[in-house]
Amino acid sequence: MKDIGELLARLRALDGRGYKAYKELEGPYRDGPLRFSLDHAQGDPFADPSRVSVELRPADAGFPDWAWRSRDRRRATADYLNRELFRAACRAGRPGGSGRSGEIQVLRPGQAVLDRSSLEVDGDGAVRARFRIGLPARGRRILGRAAAQLVSSSLEAVRSALFYSASDPGALRTHVETVEDAVALRSQLIERGLVAFVANGAILPRRTGVDDRPMAGPGVVLFLAPATLQCTLTAPNSGPVPGMGIPRGVTLIVGGGYHGKSTLLRAVERGVYDHVPGDGRERVVTVAGAAKVRAEDGRRVPGVDISNFIAGLPDGSDTTRFETDNASGSTSQAAAIVEALEAGALLLLLDEDTSATNFMIRDGRMQRLVSSADEPITPFVDRVRMLHAEEGVSTIVVVGGSGDYFDVADQVIAMREYRARDVTADARRVARELPSVRSPAAGAWRPLGSRHPDPSSLDPGHRQRGVSIRVLSRDRVQYGAHRVELGALEQLVETAQARAVAFAVAGAHRAELGGASTLADAVQQVVSRIERDGLVSVHPHGIGELAMFRPLELAGFINRVRGFNTSPATGAAAPVSGAGLGGGASASGSGEKS
Repeated sequence: MKDIGELLARLRALDGRGYKAYKELEGPYRDGPLRFSLDHAQGDPFADPSRVSVELRPADAGFPDWAWRSRDRRRATADYLNRELFRAACRAGRPGGSGRSGEIQVLRPGQAVLDRSSLEVDGDGAVRARFRIGLPARGRRILGRAAAQLVSSSLEAVRSALFYSASDPGALRTHVETVEDAVALRSQLIERGLVAFVANGAILPRRTGVDDRPMAGPGVVLFLAPATLQCTLTAPNSGPVPGMGIPRGVTLIVGGGYHGKSTLLRAVERGVYDHVPGDGRERVVTVAGAAKVRAEDGRRVPGVDISNFIAGLPDGSDTTRFETDNASGSTSQAAAIVEALEAGALLLLLDEDTSATNFMIRDGRMQRLVSSADEPITPFVDRVRMLHAEEGVSTIVVVGGSGDYFDVADQVIAMREYRARDVTADARRVARELPSVRSPAAGAWRPLGSRHPDPSSLDPGHRQRGVSIRVLSRDRVQYGAHRVELGALEQLVETAQARAVAFAVAGAHRAELGGASTLADAVQQVVSRIERDGLVSVHPHGIGELAMFRPLELAGFINRVRGFNTSPATGAAAPVSGAGLGGGASASGSGEKS
């Protein structure tokens, strides 16, 4: 293997040559204990920066076995090192020249601790980093000396971040043990009959709607569990952890506006992920199969059985395989629930603020005015208990305007000035004293069938250019010819996850998604393949801008590809038009590549 000194000398010698001469230098180089590789040199200074990688052998990295002896500890250590490398790269980069010249780009993690292709720690303690550098140019002529300085600066950033000798052992251990504790707390939920747990002392409010860091200052209210819902779980490093356990069944979160209802729900929805020390939600954990669902006007619904919620359409069509290119709020929310169940959801999370009103409730006065024979929608209030009884699926729902939900709730949590109270007994008393005048909808729960994906409908090719995927943001991906809107997948928390999901679907559209496999089986097979081969395997070039996702988000992406088609299980009805319940328009438009 060539020495790094040779690379630096050759870079200086390229000064003034055409930009594509950088490609002559691709390959691995040795820098003492480091293996540095220029994996792909960009062909133009305005293109995506060049891909590089760095590897450290276990003995050279020097991390003790407590940092990598379990999968969760490796994930936590890699996450910690990713953050250290990102900070070092921000200090070392010197943008200047044409296009992306002088940039050092390391994937920036959010508040969640995820598996990412940017930084990996192997089962023997080896360390591998992937990032990008913008090889310098003026116009389209190489700035060779600046390029040599950039490579030297990037290696200095690596040396300051990825060796145990350069790390803060106490901070690393805290990071690792915080993640390990969260995993342990989450593992106790099902055996304790819980779907979520919020530890005492948690900080739930966030700084802003676009800043996921914890709110700071003297006005922040630390979470404290109501006595009747308090329980204690055990963490391997922190010991007993008291807090509020949310039992299985139907839970309401009530209270006045701006008192913290949605804040509590958002903390629970993010509890499917582990969080960094200092986040405030380190000990807020939720069962892995929790799915946040909402109304989504204008989305396409690809052959979903929504008949438990919407049936008896005016034209007599069957909704056991409902299709529309332009869903209303109610049909989109019904479809989202059924799709989540199909993907294995154990807990549904709903917020009245982002739900379709006519899907959530139909009060007694409206029932009196509009006959049930003229109303195709069975509201969620009449199905939520059946979901638990027939499917074993629990629900947590934020309700601020409909007391009819008191009749179906197992527990009611009231938020007042960000403080939680158990008002279940009060809600039941109110329900007795003020009986609802509405009539629950009749009809038993209909078991859900399976759908079989048409792999050709997920082809990512576009106009014979091969695979064409552009990640425009966390919320939007151009997948082949289709714009995929992901804003309703609120538990997709990083753009890197959206990128990984898109390429995972592209790689699976002829493999796991083909044949006679159901959509649910195919999703699980994709996740199993990634667990076997590594996250980096989903991208043809093994880039360092990928983050791991859940099966629920993978299924959610597939269902939102506008060209996606399915075939029903044997004996299922033919697809029907959704024009009668349509409304709104799909989102579209251009955006810049991320």
